[in-house]
Amino acid sequence: MARRFPLHPAHPERICWGCERYCPADSMRCGNGSERSQHPCELLGDDWMEFGLDSQRDADGAPEQKPIVTK
Repeated sequence: MARRFPLHPAHPERICWGCERYCPADSMRCGNGSERSQHPCELLGDDWMEFGLDSQRDADGAPEQKPIVTK
């Protein structure tokens, strides 16, 4: 079963987000290169969930859909 992807992690700079292992940035196990993959909130800002295909649907007047988050 896949881990739940955090939407707004407290310290995203401490983790590599390149695969499902979520390794510490200083000890990556997946061989994802020499740098960690950044969390989308680091690249696009705190409103990163508003980017992408769903944002176009919202602009067209379709009802807003909430993301499904399991605990």
